[in-house]
Amino acid sequence: MQDAYGLYTPTTLVEIGLLLATFILCSLIGTERQVRQKVAGYRTHVLVGLGSCTFTLISAYGFAAVQTGGTVDPSRIAAQIVSGIGFLGAGVIFKGRNVVRGLTTAASIWVSAAVGMACGAGMLSLAVSLTAFHLITLYVVSPVIRKIPTPDAHRVLHLGYADNKGVLRQVLEIATNMGFSSSILSINKAGDEQKPIVLMDIRFHGHLPLRELVPYLLDVPGVQSVNVRDTDPNEDDDDASA
Repeated sequence: MQDAYGLYTPTTLVEIGLLLATFILCSLIGTERQVRQKVAGYRTHVLVGLGSCTFTLISAYGFAAVQTGGTVDPSRIAAQIVSGIGFLGAGVIFKGRNVVRGLTTAASIWVSAAVGMACGAGMLSLAVSLTAFHLITLYVVSPVIRKIPTPDAHRVLHLGYADNKGVLRQVLEIATNMGFSSSILSINKAGDEQKPIVLMDIRFHGHLPLRELVPYLLDVPGVQSVNVRDTDPNEDDDDASA
């Protein structure tokens, strides 16, 4: 049974059920991004998933009524989804100061599209499994990976700069923009009253190698020296948060 306007077709209930499954699964993915306050949050992921699911359903069922003996290829629209979704991923990736941000969010948009396509194709077990692996990767595996020590975990950046010129503020601002957190380990004074110098040991934590930070700090007016030093891994540091 099918009405003239397509409000009800033999596959209507199946299509609504698959859209509902897409909504639920992509809501889980989008909520994770929303909680982390990413540029592409809940709404983006749900809409991408629902759109991908709808395009896949159209590709699979939408042209059955007009088929005139030819072969309908349901993969054609699905293939265009894979190509076209790239512009959304590119839109959430930012590059600045040799740092690329937004790759995880872009990848999660691709996952939402894949979940929607899987649901649209009627492959619910695949869609559920993909969503589960996505959340496990972000909530279980990723925190464990971040705890694996890197060579920079036992390195300290020794900074020498002119005092009373706001240099430290600029240094910490640059480091923060590059994704580093910082802890000041020690502060010493040098130079004379006319040209006071501050010698400071700072421990930086970030996803980039510490050596990537050095050239940018050397460009800060007032910075006189930047050196990376190894420390004793067993040493207990008395850190002051900066």
